[in-house]
Amino acid sequence: MYSIFKKEITTYLSSLVAYVTIGVFLLVLGLFLWVFPDSSILDYGYAGLDSLFSTAPYLFMFLIPAITMRSLAEERREGTFELLITRPLTDLQIVLGKYFAAVLIVLFALVPTLVYYYSVSVLGTPQGNIDSGAVIGSYIGLFLLGASFAAIGLFASAITKNQIIAFTIAVFICFFFYSGFDSLSGLLSLQSTGIQSLGINDHYQSISRGVLDTRDLGYFLVLTALFIWLTVVVLLKQQQKSAGKKSVIGLGIIVIIAILGTLGFTRFDFTKEGRYTISKMSRGILDSLKGPVKVTVYLQGDLTGGMKRLQHATNDMLSDLQAYSHHNLQFEFVDPLKGLSNEQQNQTIEDLQAKGIEPTALSVKTDDGVTQKTIFPAAMVSSNGKDIPVKLLYQQSQMGLSADEVLNNSIQNLEYAFISAIKKANKGGKPAIGFTTGHDELTDLQLNDALRSLSDGFLVGRVDLKTIPFDSLMNIRLMVVPKPNKPFAEAEKFKLDQYLMRGGKILWTIDQVSAELDSLKGHGGEQLAFPKQLNLDDQLFTYGVRINYDLIADISASQIPISTGNIGGQAQIQMVPWLFYPIFIPYSKHPIVKNLDGIYSEFANTIDVLGVKDVTATILLNTSPYNKNLKAPHMLSLQAIEQEPDPKAFQSMPKLTGVLLEGKFKSDFQNRPIPEGVGENIVQKNESVPTKQIVISDGDIFKNAVAADGSPYPLGYNHYTQQNFGNKNLLLNIADYMTDDSGLITLRNKEIKLRLLNRARIRNEKMFWQVINTVVPLLLVLIFAIFQHYIRKRKYAH
Repeated sequence: MYSIFKKEITTYLSSLVAYVTIGVFLLVLGLFLWVFPDSSILDYGYAGLDSLFSTAPYLFMFLIPAITMRSLAEERREGTFELLITRPLTDLQIVLGKYFAAVLIVLFALVPTLVYYYSVSVLGTPQGNIDSGAVIGSYIGLFLLGASFAAIGLFASAITKNQIIAFTIAVFICFFFYSGFDSLSGLLSLQSTGIQSLGINDHYQSISRGVLDTRDLGYFLVLTALFIWLTVVVLLKQQQKSAGKKSVIGLGIIVIIAILGTLGFTRFDFTKEGRYTISKMSRGILDSLKGPVKVTVYLQGDLTGGMKRLQHATNDMLSDLQAYSHHNLQFEFVDPLKGLSNEQQNQTIEDLQAKGIEPTALSVKTDDGVTQKTIFPAAMVSSNGKDIPVKLLYQQSQMGLSADEVLNNSIQNLEYAFISAIKKANKGGKPAIGFTTGHDELTDLQLNDALRSLSDGFLVGRVDLKTIPFDSLMNIRLMVVPKPNKPFAEAEKFKLDQYLMRGGKILWTIDQVSAELDSLKGHGGEQLAFPKQLNLDDQLFTYGVRINYDLIADISASQIPISTGNIGGQAQIQMVPWLFYPIFIPYSKHPIVKNLDGIYSEFANTIDVLGVKDVTATILLNTSPYNKNLKAPHMLSLQAIEQEPDPKAFQSMPKLTGVLLEGKFKSDFQNRPIPEGVGENIVQKNESVPTKQIVISDGDIFKNAVAADGSPYPLGYNHYTQQNFGNKNLLLNIADYMTDDSGLITLRNKEIKLRLLNRARIRNEKMFWQVINTVVPLLLVLIFAIFQHYIRKRKYAH
C-alpha cells in the first residue's frame, strides 16, 4: 500500500495540473474571504475564520474531484490497472493507497490557508485575540469533510475510464451528499423525519464551529468507509471477481459503526470559553421532553454583519440543544416578510407584534446608499398548544456599550432564553404574577409597559388582598407591591405573610417618603417631603430589612427640564441634573442585574439589611460613591438646581437601594392572633419554606412615564433625555428569577469573549492584507513547486 501511496504523491506533485488546480482553489478562496464584501473577513469585523469554514466546502466540491478523477480512471484507460493487480497487492490496498494520497494532497492544499489565521490574529483587538481552539476544531471538521469527498471522488473514478465524467459524477455526488438531503427534506416537508441527518451539511456545521460530536465523527467515518467499500466492490466486479466474505464483513462493520453511533455520544468543545457546551441543567430539561417542540426563528433575510453573527449563534445554539433533545426539538429560520406586498407586510407585522414578536429597524447598505429594513430578532417556541416568544436581541441599548458588546451579551443570553421558553411551553404554561391594588398603588397606565412586557411569558393581573381567596392567592408565583401610598390592613399583611410562609415570592417596590416632581413644580418650586404611613415597617423588619425615612441625593443622576426664562414668547427649557433622580449602576455579578444598563429612579430611600438567621442577603442595587441622604421631613426646592454640587460634600459609601433576600423567614404574626377581617380559615405557619423576596426602595422603578396625550412611554425610557435605562430588563430578570425554582437564570452567567478586528487598522491597511492573503498562499505553492522540481531534476539528472 505504501508503494501505491508514494507513487500517487510523486506522480501528482510532478504534474503542472496539480499546482494549477491547488492555485486556483487558493486564489478563489482568497478572493471570497478577503476581497468580495459579502463574505469578506475584513467586512465581517470579527476575529474568526468562520467564512473560511463555510466557503471551503463548496470549493472542495471541485478541488477534490479534480484531484481524484485520474486516480483509477486513467489507470483503466491506459491499461496500467491490469499491471497493478498483478502486484502482490489486494484491491483494498490499492484503493487505500490512492485514497490516502488524495487525502494528503487535500492537506497540502489547506496548509497555505494558515496565512489567514496569522492575518486574523495580527488584526485582532488586541493582537492574538482569536480562539485558536475553535480554529483547530474547525480544521478537524474541514479535514473530515475533505476525507469524505476524497472517498466519493475515488468511487467516481472507479466507475468510468473518462476523467471528465469521473470529475462530473464526483461533483454531483459531493454536492448531493452535502446539500441534497436538506433540499429534499424541504421539498418533501420531511423536516421531522430526520432526513437531513443523512446529509453531510447537518454534521459538518457542528464540527466547523469547533465542536466534535462523536456522532458526527462516526458519520464521516461511516460515509468514508462506505464509498471506499463501494470502490473495492466496483473494482472486483470489473475484474469479474466475487465480492467475497471479506467485503460482506466490511459492510457489516460499517453498519455496526453506524448503529453504535446513534446509541450514545460525547461532545468535545474546542472553543476557549466552552461556548458550545450546554449546561447540565439545560440537558436535563431537554432530556425530559415528552413531546415535540418547534422553534421558528424570524431572524432571516438581508442582514448586517452583527445580525448575521447573532443569526449564526442562534442556529448554533439550537443545533446544540437539538443534539440533547432525542429529536424532539426541531427548528427553522423564516423571513416573515419575504415576497409580501406592503399591505401584507404591515398586517404580518401587526400579527407578530400581537404574539410578542417585536420588529427592529435595520440600516442596510446597498448600491443606492443606505435603506431601512424591518427585521425580527426573535423566535417563537411552540409546544403543547402554547406559544412562547423569545427575544434574541437582549438589552438593545446599554449605556456605554458598543453595538458589538450588546450583540455579545445577546449571544451569551441565548441558552437561557431558549431553555426558559422551552420549559414554560412544556411545564404548564405561563406562571402567574400579581400586582397588588387597593392602597393607591401605581395605576394600570403607569404600569402599562411593565404589564405588557411581562405578558409575553407570564399571566399578569391585579390582586386585591382584601377580596382574593387565599387558595387563589397561592396560585400566584410572584406578588408585586408597586408603590403603595395608603396603609395595609393587618388582615392584608397576614395574607401576604402566610403567602410567603408557604413559598410565595414577593417583590416590594416602596417609597417611604412622599415626594413628587409634578407637585414640586406646581407649588412654587417647593414641597415638603414627608414620611408615609404604610404599616409595613414591622413586617419588613421581621424579614430582615428596613427602608429608611430619607431621600438620596446623588451626583450620578438623571436630568429634568427646567424653564430658564421667556424670549419672544417662547419658553426657554434647559436640561439640568436633578440629584433626587439617581441612576443606579449595577456592579453585582448576580444574574438578575448582570450586564444591565443603569437603573433610573425617582426619590429613592436607603435600605438597611438586618442580620436575620437562615436568611441570605444579596445586594442588587446601590448608589454611586458620591451621594448623601437627607432625613425626612425635608423641604425640597428647585432653586437648589442653580447651585453646582460640591463633590467633596457628597463623598460617601454607596447606599443600598435594592436587596435580594433568600432563605427561611420568620412570620411577622408569630405569637400573635390571626387579625380580624381575614374572613377565611388559614392555618397559621410561623416559619417559611425556603423562598425569596426582593426589596427595592423606589416605588417608581417600574413606572413608565405618560405623555401629555395620555399614551404611555416604554418602561425605562426618559423622554426628556431620550435615553433608555435598564428598568425593563431588571423587571423581566426579577420575574424570571423569582418564578423559576430550578435556577435557570444562572445560565446568564455564561461568558463569551468578544473578539473584534482592529477596524482602524483595517481601514488604513485593507489593500495590504487583501494582497497578503490572496498572493502569499499562491507564492507558497509556487515556492514548493520550484523546490520540488529542483529536487526531482537533481535526483534524476544522472
